[in-house]
Amino acid sequence: MADLNSFSETTRQLWDLMNPCTLCPRKCGVHRSKSQTGFCGIGDLPVVSSVGPHFGEESVLVGTGGSGTIFFAGCNLGCIFCQNYDISHHCYGHKTTIEQLTHHMLDLQRMGCININFVTPTHVIPAIVAAIELARKSGLTLPTVYNTGGYDSVETLKLLDGYIDIYMPDMKYSDSKVAEELSTAPDYPQVNFAAVKEMHRQVGDLKVKKGIATLGLLIRHLVLPNNLAGSNEIIDFLTDEISSSTTINVMGQYRPCYQAHLHSKIDRRPTFEEIQSVRQYALTKGLAVLD
Repeated sequence: MADLNSFSETTRQLWDLMNPCTLCPRKCGVHRSKSQTGFCGIGDLPVVSSVGPHFGEESVLVGTGGSGTIFFAGCNLGCIFCQNYDISHHCYGHKTTIEQLTHHMLDLQRMGCININFVTPTHVIPAIVAAIELARKSGLTLPTVYNTGGYDSVETLKLLDGYIDIYMPDMKYSDSKVAEELSTAPDYPQVNFAAVKEMHRQVGDLKVKKGIATLGLLIRHLVLPNNLAGSNEIIDFLTDEISSSTTINVMGQYRPCYQAHLHSKIDRRPTFEEIQSVRQYALTKGLAVLD
């Protein structure tokens, strides 16, 4: 691994947050540089499951060259309906050094991708920031995307100021009991709301030039059956406490995966009416709703 003394004070501070680990809201307290693992299941170096251009993201992140996605294994959430459970729960992938991660980013830029999209980065952000530093020194100019489940510590996010151009957090739940039952995170709503405030403070509303996002906040909200996500409360928060111009992707693609079939409330797709109700409410409140 690269000598940490050659990196910025920010990178060293982030690395310190892993030993003992207080990097995310779970504050597991394990020493990850000593190969100890907490809830996320990952040590000090990231485990990467895949790298490449991705054309299934929001259109403002895709363009003609695709979004340069780097999928990280492990997760600090325990979602029982995760579609990528082999990556998030089973940690499928390969341990990757800072230098290798840097090469991945530069390769994606050479391939014509329009951004570098870190998917599930929360628990491995020290290595990501170190790699961003090296990549920028070697000519990386693409916007960086922090594609997160939204369970992020404000303390950690403050250290990312200047490293992340586009924040794309999930806003999964507004109800603590649902968050505990479905993601083992009873404090998710308050943690998530505080994190989104900090993200918006850093980058503001989403800026789009010629159909391509360059900077700002883009919210993802997955509509769950039986209104388990508490969608209207999330939309109210965005309108009242973030910005009435917030860009949101109201996603209707939920399907029962992983262990969802064991829970009757989420053992079905949301109906067309459930999805449209959330979209219409967001439009009524004035948010910028992606098509």
